[in-house]
Amino acid sequence: MKISEHVHRLGNDIVASYLVVTPEGVTAVDAGLPGHRRELLAELASLGLGPADVAGVVLTHGDSDHVGFAEWLRREHGVPVYVHAADASRAKGGDKPAGLKQQMKIGAMLQFLTYFVRKGGARSAWLSEVVEVRDGDVLDLPGSPRVISVPGHSEGSVAVHVPLADAVFVGDALTTRHVLTGAEGP
Repeated sequence: MKISEHVHRLGNDIVASYLVVTPEGVTAVDAGLPGHRRELLAELASLGLGPADVAGVVLTHGDSDHVGFAEWLRREHGVPVYVHAADASRAKGGDKPAGLKQQMKIGAMLQFLTYFVRKGGARSAWLSEVVEVRDGDVLDLPGSPRVISVPGHSEGSVAVHVPLADAVFVGDALTTRHVLTGAEGP
């Protein structure tokens, strides 16, 4: 779905990833769930592009609902995947930090889990290789994305500023609805 001149969204308000489309190629910000690969291919095709036009994937953090099609792009098309050094292990399937207990609400949790399973989240392919980035890095990718540390959701959580698109992608660092509790607000 086209959001602006340079930004296209895959997924929905539960799990999303974004494509920054420039004349030099495409930068993906997050990779959603494995089932979003079909949406990725359809969106690229609608632009007259293909996986070879994706220059890189920048992850806002390493959770399973953000790594979706990244390993496929990396393995099958040689696309590098960038993640903050503090989340590199997490993006490779490492342990999540202890102490993340939350009061989950059954309705919100079931809505998320239904979407998660329907979009292949139960068969997420963790990354086998990543390019580690740090706060302030400007990546040599279409749109010149800048990495901004926003630890909190995870130690390596980042925002990605793309000046060309006049956009900042924040991953789960800022949300207005918690997918597991249904709580609304910042």
